[in-house]
Amino acid sequence: MQFSLHLKNIIMPQKRYLFYISQNYSFAILRPLQQAILARGGEIAWFTEGKNVNLNYFTESEMLLTTVYQIEKFSPDAILYPANTAPTFLPGINVAVFHGFDAGKLDKKGNNDHFKIRNCFDLYCTQGPNSTKAFEYLQENNNTFDVIETGWSALDRLFEPEGTFERPNNKQTILMCSTFSKKLTCAPELFGTVKRLSEMGKWRWLIQFHPKMDREIIEQYKSIQSENLTFIETDDVVPLLKQADVMLCDTSSVLIMFLLLNKPVVTFNNISPNDYLIDIDKPELLEESIELALSKPPILMQNIQSFINETHPYQDSKSSERVLGAIDTCITNSDKRKKISFDFFRQLKIRRKLNYWKFW
Repeated sequence: MQFSLHLKNIIMPQKRYLFYISQNYSFAILRPLQQAILARGGEIAWFTEGKNVNLNYFTESEMLLTTVYQIEKFSPDAILYPANTAPTFLPGINVAVFHGFDAGKLDKKGNNDHFKIRNCFDLYCTQGPNSTKAFEYLQENNNTFDVIETGWSALDRLFEPEGTFERPNNKQTILMCSTFSKKLTCAPELFGTVKRLSEMGKWRWLIQFHPKMDREIIEQYKSIQSENLTFIETDDVVPLLKQADVMLCDTSSVLIMFLLLNKPVVTFNNISPNDYLIDIDKPELLEESIELALSKPPILMQNIQSFINETHPYQDSKSSERVLGAIDTCITNSDKRKKISFDFFRQLKIRRKLNYWKFW
């Protein structure tokens, strides 16, 4: 008897993925991945940690798990985190997909907070050559994780073609974004100047702050809304980035997303100003700096292009597909990695937050 095997008739089990989030900005990072997973026929569930996620942002078609025990039952092949830390006691591999770019922020010891191994992840999906090199260097003495350059899923929509945006009264648009850190935020010091410039009516202003921004500052900017200035609270900054001509920022990593669109950024007291930014340290310099940015000086634009090449050269809207390919590779190579070092205090803290004490 002859036996023939037709591979096309074999139904391979589809992978299950869990999206583990704690902030609203995670939706914009993970939904392009969700689309790519569904196109593959995979299954997805979401889990929210803490109280900062607005549950109204979920759609009826999205499965939301509410307990760790439900995660165990779902048994994901991979859990994706737009975060710096993660529990290591859940099923599946832990995948770091990042919640932003390296903005040069330092921890309390003066070390770069972006490039830090916290013994939480099996795979780092890096965004471009500069981040890949940094994590590969960290990997040399710590063979507990894979580093695969994929590009950032949050930017897939950034490079998708869209229709033109309306320009009220044909005015150029300035997008102001700011971090919540009291040491780094530009929002308090620039309030008076932004108010004055918006009242002049020369430009259209869009204001969007980090979700952890001090509510008093948020209310201050909301109070000056007018036909020239709009304050926007959203979980998706991409449409704002596409609309604006120039960004005003400080040291928030969102400025990097804007630069990747080949658009100029004016920063106020950036902690590591480089030649691809127009950085100022006095509010009275803001107006002329915006004028300079809108003129797009050739040298500045060349510097921005060099930055793009190193930071995120992918503009094909396929980073999500590369992330899924990286996950497949990581799962296949799991026996080649050392076991993640156990961080007792960090994992105890996470268990307490989740109220989960099962140890077997």
